[in-house]
Amino acid sequence: MLRPRIIPCLLVHQGGLVKTQGFKDPKYVGDPINAVKIFNEKESDELMVLDIDATVNCVEPNFELINKLAAECQMPLCYGGGVTTAEQASRIIGMGVEKVAVSAAAIARPTLLTEMANAIGQQSVVAVVDVRKKTGLFTKGYEVCTHNAKRTHKVDLLTLITQLQTAGAGEIVINSIDHDGFMQGYDLDLTTQIHAALTVPVTFLGGAGSLQHISALVKQLGIVGCAAGSLFVFKGKYRAVLINYPTPQQKTELCREAMAIAHA
Repeated sequence: MLRPRIIPCLLVHQGGLVKTQGFKDPKYVGDPINAVKIFNEKESDELMVLDIDATVNCVEPNFELINKLAAECQMPLCYGGGVTTAEQASRIIGMGVEKVAVSAAAIARPTLLTEMANAIGQQSVVAVVDVRKKTGLFTKGYEVCTHNAKRTHKVDLLTLITQLQTAGAGEIVINSIDHDGFMQGYDLDLTTQIHAALTVPVTFLGGAGSLQHISALVKQLGIVGCAAGSLFVFKGKYRAVLINYPTPQQKTELCREAMAIAHA
């Protein structure tokens, strides 16, 4: 049965697990492998691991780390960072990873998604789109960024995600730069626009600071992917590092909410 997916998102920077705010000031929060072990125990729905160094530094995926992650992970794993070819994606899938995420490379060349879908299956191809609100008195809407928000692309967001879907993305992840790490809730205006424009599964990332924020997203959209970073690695107002995840009972309640929306 389809239901909302609650997905911890882990950012890897210089080999360690970090958390950012607005894509800036990465704070070290631990070892990625240890975090995976804890999420195994908590029976997470999925796990997303994004290497935020690879594309910026123009290096290929860290296959040694991917192999360790895949060997440890007991849940579906999505990995992104540095993937620029279908051959790299095939190698990652061969290690036991379920999904391969691409961002800058797919935006620069959407046919990469077609090549990946032919090689590993559309269900394993994930396109990640980082967005932020446009600034200025006479500008509205959202702009698309890559390279840790250091590069901006002059493309229409809805046109782009439709193009990525058509090219072969089996899932699209929308990451809100403005909301990243601030734990004040998802950008529900953005999520509504994106969800209405897509037919493939969509996951939203950026802003979740409580289960109530996930509940608000589920109540608005129904069956959707709810990803978060800070929510699952910090605890309390002082942001003490503590890996956590919803209980089975909490996930069941979110599922009920989603099904109520889906059948309304």
